[in-house]
Amino acid sequence: MPGALTLDDHEGYLSSSSGEISESTSHDSMDTVRPQNEEEPRQEEELRPSSKPLQEEYENLPPPSDIHRLPRMIPLLTSSFLRPFSKFRGQQQSDKQVYQVEVELKYVDMAESSLCGFLKIEGKHPLPPNPPIHPLIHLTAGLTADHPTLTTFFEGEIIGPKYTFQTRHPSWGATDKTDMQHWARFPAWRPLAKQAKKPDFHFKNPTQRENIFMRWKESFLVPDHRVREISGASFEGFYYICFNQVSGDINGIYFHAKSEKFQQLELKHVPDWGCYPAMEFR
Repeated sequence: MPGALTLDDHEGYLSSSSGEISESTSHDSMDTVRPQNEEEPRQEEELRPSSKPLQEEYENLPPPSDIHRLPRMIPLLTSSFLRPFSKFRGQQQSDKQVYQVEVELKYVDMAESSLCGFLKIEGKHPLPPNPPIHPLIHLTAGLTADHPTLTTFFEGEIIGPKYTFQTRHPSWGATDKTDMQHWARFPAWRPLAKQAKKPDFHFKNPTQRENIFMRWKESFLVPDHRVREISGASFEGFYYICFNQVSGDINGIYFHAKSEKFQQLELKHVPDWGCYPAMEFR
């Protein structure tokens, strides 16, 4: 029939068409593969420079045997008791008077050997079930007629690499003899007595010891910091402090040239189960 294709024509058509298809396919496959092969070297080049600083950092590390020679940072906090927002309650006692005392720490920095907080002293409180037997000791009705309670802000010096056992503040009124007499009241200090008398002696690694020694100086009245003097009461002195990091107990001795000597401070940590406020700025 006119226009009909023979078998040979079909084979020629199929062969020609298959050649076109295979040729086009080969071109497409080459086009898709080439960009991938070209990108791989770029990724390697980008990664190589960033790995150099890391390699240099590891090469500069000391061998394991010398790790102990690296300088150790002083921790900001060394005890679950000696930290911001910790509270302590107890008494301050003289020969004839007993006061209730509460201390709240606000800031502790072991690296700078310093801390600060509030000290609240109260003279008015109910009589205990068993009053003191000593005839000279009695519970006062208040600190003064106008101030049954006083709260002061204090700052503390932690004895160690920065502060010695000698008080270096002439305005505080303490001499080297005064210092030794008051420190000697603490049994934990007595093994250090011989060395502590030397003016250049620095108490090493205080944070790693069971007892930490401090001086607490009351600075001003809270909330009115302008008040410097109160009739019948004084906060011009300071405390010698022995703090036990294991039990959280605080023992102190108050000193002021015009006050009764060796007034004892005894405080215990108020349980807070390790919880305290925290803030985060965003």
